[in-house]
Amino acid sequence: MPLTDLIARETQRFIETHPKSAAHAGALKEHWLFGAPFHWMNDWAAPCTIVAEDGEGAVLTDIDDNTYDDFCLGDTPGMFGHGRPEIARAIAEQARRGATFMLPTEEAANVGALLAERFGLPFWQTTLSASDANRALIRWARAVTGKPVIVVFDGCYHGMVEDCFVELRHGRTRPDAGLIGQVFDMTRTTRAVPFNDIRALEAALAQGDVAAILAEPAMTNCGMILPEEKFWKRVQTHAKTAGALLILDETHTLSTGPGGATKAWGLSPDALVIGKAIAGGFPAAVWGVSAELGERIQSWTAGVSPAAAPKTAQASPSSTTAGEDAGGPRSGRSGIGTTLAGNAMGIAAIGATLREIATPEAYATMLNGAEALVAALNAVIAKHKLPWRVVHVGARAEIIFAPEPPQNAAAMRPALAQAELNHALHLYLINRGILIAPFHMMMLVSPLTTRDQIDRLAAAVDSFAEEYAQESAA
Repeated sequence: MPLTDLIARETQRFIETHPKSAAHAGALKEHWLFGAPFHWMNDWAAPCTIVAEDGEGAVLTDIDDNTYDDFCLGDTPGMFGHGRPEIARAIAEQARRGATFMLPTEEAANVGALLAERFGLPFWQTTLSASDANRALIRWARAVTGKPVIVVFDGCYHGMVEDCFVELRHGRTRPDAGLIGQVFDMTRTTRAVPFNDIRALEAALAQGDVAAILAEPAMTNCGMILPEEKFWKRVQTHAKTAGALLILDETHTLSTGPGGATKAWGLSPDALVIGKAIAGGFPAAVWGVSAELGERIQSWTAGVSPAAAPKTAQASPSSTTAGEDAGGPRSGRSGIGTTLAGNAMGIAAIGATLREIATPEAYATMLNGAEALVAALNAVIAKHKLPWRVVHVGARAEIIFAPEPPQNAAAMRPALAQAELNHALHLYLINRGILIAPFHMMMLVSPLTTRDQIDRLAAAVDSFAEEYAQESAA
């Protein structure tokens, strides 16, 4: 069966099994731009928005009473499972006492100690999202180094941080068309280099104006791309030599282990960003820094040995360095953070997650489940002799429509460009009660994911592959 026919058949099947969602779509469109509270909710391979009813563990139910084995898990915030009573209890108890005070709670000291112990960095701050955390660290890196440029890897994911919306085309950093409404050319202060390319990184650092390298330990947005052996050791060496900070964004790779990929792989970043799952699905994120960077930040705010202000292309003539005028950022005027950052409910949720949910035992279950899933998917691919590969890091796996795992975004793009195949498999899985990340073929195993769910996912991919192989042979 040609993919176009398969998609038409599966589209009709979806419509027949989702009448309430289809009817509710009209009500959503009346007052929500794009027909949903947030436009990414429409990125699923479905003819209308799936309207959720509830989630429990690794199962999601929609308003048509369709149940799904959830391997998307909110694109990671629900990594440890939906509806966790530990989170509900912590949030409810804190909400009864007050949601936010613009003051720390007693629990804040405990959570700070838990973060330091688990991730190996002594000083922390909270935000509402990893995007905000990345923004904060970019600004601090520029402040303390006095340099304007950041380096990112082509195809990176760092939330909706404007500085990171660039791409590499024909060896040059170009603006990413996805950055809507931006009037400043981000390529003036951001350089993109290919992942796993040390020579390109050396060249980017050689100009002496790089404040920081911002990176995921493994790339997860432009398909899943793993680092080559010794890549990070060499990156750390070059960053230190160049006087650039290394910021690792563990928003997705937190699934690698209790301390994220940073701990699992023995990395030593200057700063770390952890979002999405750190509060068990409650909106919160954190960023941490080394003792040295923490001292530099606090010295900068106190006006002690300030670095020169970064000389960006649009620096204001009236810009002052730390120590001039107010001797550092005035209260409420640093441009970093929001009033709700560090709210008491978020702190409570982070504490419950670290103590009760993101345990070594939970990670062991997740990692074992992911190994089983990868083995099952590899068996399907081998059975049908498909030119696909499964890429795997921690509890996260992805089917790549390529015979070999790409080592950078440029090599990955042809695999991602197979839009019809991607759409067909996503819709096929939805109709068989399985959700994976809607953007590409990425799957996440939670500590509450069962072996039956893993087997159902592999069986659905097997069934699709059978039809796809027949179509390809025709």
